[in-house]
Amino acid sequence: MLQRKTLGSCRDEAVAAVLAAGRRRPSVVPMAGQDPTLSTSHPFYDVARHGILQVAGDDRCGRRIVTFSCCRMPPSHELDHQRLLEYLKYMLDQYVENDYTIIYFHYGLNSRNKPSLGWLQSAYKEFDRKYKKNLKALYVVHPTSFIKVLWSLFKPLISHKFGKKVTYVNSLSELREHLKCEQLTVPPEVLRYDEKLQRLHEGRPPPSAKTPPPRPPLPTQQFGVSLQYLKDKNQGELIPPVLRFTVTYLREKGLRTEGLFRRSASVQTIREVQRLYNQGKPVNFDDYGDIHIPAVILKTFLRELPQPLLTFQAYEQILGITCVESSLRVARCRQILGSLPEHNYVVLRYLMGFLHAVSRESIFNKMNSSNLACVFGLNLIWPSQGASSLSALVPLNLFTELLIEYYENIFSAPEAPRGHGLAPQEQGGRAAPLQEAVLQIQATALTKPSLPPSPPTAARRRF
Repeated sequence: MLQRKTLGSCRDEAVAAVLAAGRRRPSVVPMAGQDPTLSTSHPFYDVARHGILQVAGDDRCGRRIVTFSCCRMPPSHELDHQRLLEYLKYMLDQYVENDYTIIYFHYGLNSRNKPSLGWLQSAYKEFDRKYKKNLKALYVVHPTSFIKVLWSLFKPLISHKFGKKVTYVNSLSELREHLKCEQLTVPPEVLRYDEKLQRLHEGRPPPSAKTPPPRPPLPTQQFGVSLQYLKDKNQGELIPPVLRFTVTYLREKGLRTEGLFRRSASVQTIREVQRLYNQGKPVNFDDYGDIHIPAVILKTFLRELPQPLLTFQAYEQILGITCVESSLRVARCRQILGSLPEHNYVVLRYLMGFLHAVSRESIFNKMNSSNLACVFGLNLIWPSQGASSLSALVPLNLFTELLIEYYENIFSAPEAPRGHGLAPQEQGGRAAPLQEAVLQIQATALTKPSLPPSPPTAARRRF
């Protein structure tokens, strides 16, 4: 049976209070949730598309039920929590004038998607008595011990009356004792988790895990989507906007920065920049006053590609680079790159041209081709299953170092790998669209800001 408790979770109650808050608006807006007809023109499409909030019928007392599903919250860098708060207000204004009930599905809240404690505290302070009063019951489904730990921190902020409205529910079968569960839209992840708990309670093995279907990306999404998706959403542009913007900025202002690409940056700032890019908003790196932020953003973009830039198929070939005689390794690199998809080749060429320019300023930035390879190796290639072993780091980094150090030889037009040739006559006297793009990139790839020529450097190390 359910038990009402005066002690509750500050996090759960804060989320409940967020749901209960809002400013009155004259119009009534239908709940979108995961409605397939949800339009991208919706003012809160970036939040509504996740289906975090649902309106699901009435309870046994005729009160409207609102559900909040943590498992549908994406990672923090993909969701602006302030926008989430505004969306909750926007959608719930039509319900909070009357008594209502909230069901909070706690399963799925983790370190990657949870709001900060400061955000919860400030959000709770926005709520007035009217919204707290009309919230008649808050059911916390599948609570964890972490909830009670947080209570001690937020207890001074939570009223005694509000705490009495909280009911902890350990299973969906318990929830059915109070609500018409047939009206609820319970996320599949919660159903599977509940079944797992029931099986464990009964001594049966848990069911096999199933991966939920991925959510569709935003039209302006930049991180975590394929090169093809970015090309389709950017008028056929081959170089992804994030890559072009960061490279351009670093060429102009960061080539001589010591430790470029080796220094870290604020995680919170990186997530904020990712949010801006994913929402199609402009990013001005000058506003952050840290040259290492665009450098980290560039690495993050590469690391979050669904498939590595050098592709899964090339992984085993690259591991064999150490078995090739030193004098033949550059030729072997060209051969491996010849099997890349043309789009990947164009993007790789653009990136390596920039990293080659960085290495030419190594007397100032201390980032020669070897140091850059140590940073970028695992951001360009990784296996399709699991992580790269320690033994794989040597060939992966060596291959990357060769691409940077011998950029001009490996990517030179006259001897470009098969399938990526740049001579128009090879295509019947007319360059293909991708080849024309490569020609254009070739013309600008090594453009650098006006700087004094680098001092002579020692002869290149033999590989």
